[in-house]
Amino acid sequence: MKKWLLPLLAVLMFSGCVGKPDGIDPVGNFNADKYLGKWYEIARMDHSFERLSKVSAEYSLREDGGLKVVNRGYDAANGKWKEAVGKAYFVGAKDQGHLKVSFFGPFYASYIVFDLDQDNYRYSLVSGPDRSYFWLLSRSPVMDEATRQRLLAKAAALGFDTTKLIAVAQ
Repeated sequence: MKKWLLPLLAVLMFSGCVGKPDGIDPVGNFNADKYLGKWYEIARMDHSFERLSKVSAEYSLREDGGLKVVNRGYDAANGKWKEAVGKAYFVGAKDQGHLKVSFFGPFYASYIVFDLDQDNYRYSLVSGPDRSYFWLLSRSPVMDEATRQRLLAKAAALGFDTTKLIAVAQ
């Protein structure tokens, strides 16, 4: 198993919950078909298993009704691309942006879409099971600064420590 996968496995084993942080509610009217495709990481909380650049996530349908998740990023220190393939399923209703994601067998973690460009699905704010997991995603590798600042202000107002965010080099 690759070195960077072991810490992620440990995190998922010990935080493998599909709950959500207090005050963080998944978006309604979520349309999985519109969410499919490629998303770029614009900003995230720093975790040792994610110290990559050019990070993207691609979502596609699985035959069992879930979503296939392919996370990809560049490890500049080793000059290699890294990829992790997982699966995601809705925790409740399919029109709510609350999924559980697994990259390792039976271990799942929350994936909560709590803000989303409902019209065009151009950006997404995502939380994990607690506020130490946060991602700002975009359909393009670069996000306009006004939108980025507005979304980060919303995250801060909801209790995410945005001073700990790292901007992802795309």
